[in-house]
Amino acid sequence: MKSPLPKVLHPVGQRAMLDHAIDAAEALGCERIVVVVGAHSPEVRDHVVRRLGEDSIAVQDPPLGTGHAVRAAEAVLGDFIGHVVVTYGDVPLLKAADIEPVFADVHEGVTVIGFEARDPGAYGRLILQGDDLLAITEAKEASEDVLAITACNSGVMAAPVGLLFDLLAQVKNDNAKGEYYLTDVVELARKRGAPTRAVFAAEDSVMGVNAQSELAQAEALFQSVQREHFLAEGVTMSAPDTVHFAWDTEVGAGTTIEPFVVFGPGAVVAEGARIRSFSHIEGARVATKAEVGPYARLRPGADLGEGVKVGNFVEVKNVRMDAGAKANHLAYLGDGHVGAKANIGAGTIFCNYDGFFKHRTTVGEGAFVGSNSSLVAPVVIGAGAMVGSGSVVTKDVAPGDLALGRAEQTTKSGWAARFMQTMRAKKAAK
Repeated sequence: MKSPLPKVLHPVGQRAMLDHAIDAAEALGCERIVVVVGAHSPEVRDHVVRRLGEDSIAVQDPPLGTGHAVRAAEAVLGDFIGHVVVTYGDVPLLKAADIEPVFADVHEGVTVIGFEARDPGAYGRLILQGDDLLAITEAKEASEDVLAITACNSGVMAAPVGLLFDLLAQVKNDNAKGEYYLTDVVELARKRGAPTRAVFAAEDSVMGVNAQSELAQAEALFQSVQREHFLAEGVTMSAPDTVHFAWDTEVGAGTTIEPFVVFGPGAVVAEGARIRSFSHIEGARVATKAEVGPYARLRPGADLGEGVKVGNFVEVKNVRMDAGAKANHLAYLGDGHVGAKANIGAGTIFCNYDGFFKHRTTVGEGAFVGSNSSLVAPVVIGAGAMVGSGSVVTKDVAPGDLALGRAEQTTKSGWAARFMQTMRAKKAAK
C-alpha cells in the first residue's frame, strides 16, 4: 500500500476493511471470531481489541503463509466444537450471503469459495471434477494447462475444526515461497478420504486489496452497490455517480439527493428530505421534509427536526433544531438547541469554545436572531425574543425581549466627502 497505515485498516465506505470482514462474520452468526495479526502491526491488534476484546486475538510470529496463520488461531479457539470458516481482512466486499453456501449441506470435509476470474493472473487455480474439488494449485506452481483454468480460489475455506487443524499439522513448506499454504489442505483431505468441494461467488465480492489502485477499485464497487440499493429503495438521485455513501448511511424513500453530496459515518436521513448539492453529512440525523444545503455541513450530533432548513454555508455540530427552525445562510451552530420556528440570521455564530471547555447556546421557540450576531455561550435566548443584527450577546435574553449588544451608531456629517477629497489631492501630488 506504500502507506504508514496497515493495509487492513484502510477504509472502504469510510470503514476499515478489517471491520467489513468482522461485520460479515457477525452477520453470519459465528459463535467465535478470531483475528490473526502479525507482531509487526500493533495498530491492527489495538483495533481488534477495541472491537472484540483481547480474547479474539491470535498472533502469527513470524508470518509463514496462510496455513501457518490459521494454525495460530488453534490455541485461541480452545475447545470450540463446530465448523471454522477462514476469511481475510483485506477482502472488504465479502458479505455473509456470499459465505453462507459453504455451510449448505454441511459435511465432514473441506469447502472453498471459488470465482470465475476475468483475468486469472496470479490466482490459485481450482482443479474441479463436477462439484468435487480435486486440488488447488498456486500460479507459481502451475503448468501451462492449469494456468489456462479460469476457476480461481478466493482463499475462503470452511471445515470442521478438528479436521482443519489435523490437516494443517501435515502441511509442508517445500514450495517456491517456502510458506505453509492453506490450499494444501484440499489435497491432504482427499488423501484422507474426506470430501472436498467448491462453491462460487461473484469475482467482485471476493476482491482482495493489495495496492492503492485496488483500494480505489473496491471503493468504486462499494459505492455502486450502495447507489443501486438506495435507488431501488425510492431515493431520487439525478447524478448518482457523484453521491458518496458511508457503510452505514440510512436514507428514507422519497428523499432527493442532489449531485455531489458526501455522507460520512452515522448519517440518518428520513423519508422526504432534500439534500442539496455539495453538502457533507456525518453523524447527523435529518427528519422528514427537512432541507440541507447547498454547501452545508452537518457534523456529529446535528439533529434536524421536521421541516428544518439549513442553507448554504451553514455548519451545524451537536445542535438539535426543532421543527421549522431555519438557518439559511453563512452560520456556525455548535453545541446547543434551537427551538421550533426560530430563525438564525446570516453570519450568526454560536461561540461555544472558550479555549478550554465547550458551552451550550439555547435559542427558544420562535426567537429571531439578527444577521452577523455572536452568541457567546453559555447563553439562553428566550422564546419569542429578538437579537438585533450585529450584536454580541453575553447574557441571557428573557422571552419576548429585544437584545442589542453593539455600539451606538455615530454619523459625522460630510466627513467622508472631505476625507476623499484630501486623499485624492495627496495622490495627485505624487
